Amino acid sequence: MKRAILWTMFLVVLALDPSAFPQQASAKRPKITGIDHVDFYTTSAEANEHLYTIALGMPSAPPLEPGQTQRFMVGSQWVGYSPTPDAQATNRMDHLAFRTEDCEALRLYLVAKGIKVPDSVSKLKEDSKSFMVIDPEGHKIQFVERSKPLVGGGIIMGSTGPIIADPVSHRIIHVGFIVHDRDAEDHFYRDLLGFHIYWHGGMQPDRTDWVAMQVPDGTDWLEYMLNIKPNADLHTTGVMNHVSIGVLDMKQAQAKLESHGWKAHGDEHAQMGKDGKWQLNVYDPDFTRIELMEFKPVQKPCCSDFQRPHPQEQ
Repeated sequence: MKRAILWTMFLVVLALDPSAFPQQASAKRPKITGIDHVDFYTTSAEANEHLYTIALGMPSAPPLEPGQTQRFMVGSQWVGYSPTPDAQATNRMDHLAFRTEDCEALRLYLVAKGIKVPDSVSKLKEDSKSFMVIDPEGHKIQFVERSKPLVGGGIIMGSTGPIIADPVSHRIIHVGFIVHDRDAEDHFYRDLLGFHIYWHGGMQPDRTDWVAMQVPDGTDWLEYMLNIKPNADLHTTGVMNHVSIGVLDMKQAQAKLESHGWKAHGDEHAQMGKDGKWQLNVYDPDFTRIELMEFKPVQKPCCSDFQRPHPQEQ
């Protein structure tokens, strides 16, 4: 009789307070909405400054992160640079950052999935939060929660004094980096983080060299750059580890570049990409590629159809 009474009391307590019975709540992934920024290394800050603020017309802003010395605004996103710690290294990419609506919730979600993460999120300038993880390929991936959009100044310093910024783009649409093990990266980005294929293709129709993995809650994407030799030189790595900025019309974008004094040389020319979009590549002093790309295709892409919506100008 006493046992029955005690059991009844236990059930009543459990009904009133579910936490009285230990259980593992399933973690839910918060939204990952797009690219926040990408950070590279440079050996020539002065030439870099000229490329971004004069040729590309992008306003600079004070550095936000430790070790960073340059930050160039692309709308509310940015491209950052730090002095290279090793001038002989062939990789000039430091890290890539995605925006999330809740940094702490995402950190706990990854803990539940067995991913190594910091013990807590960090507080940044501009009233933001972040944490860093290492993906299966060794890339540093940062997740950032912004309480308010970042904005850059509208004035840049020209050779004759202050001038009004005239950016060729207001939107980062994708970042690419070298991937050797697609299955491992797919498990991390697709299976755990919810990224999905936007498009894939290659130099030949039957070969996949690029896989565009769109963020789960937006239209920005991460591009796997496949089939690259492990000992790639600085030029090859710079082409592959790149940032892409969106433009509405490539002819108008090139005309703006030229009005800023930019002159094409080498491989820098407008061309039709395999994805059916116009693109134009320019390079920073360390061969890192800044790819101008139209938001939408103007002809049918090779290899596969687009699976998700295209980005738009902000």
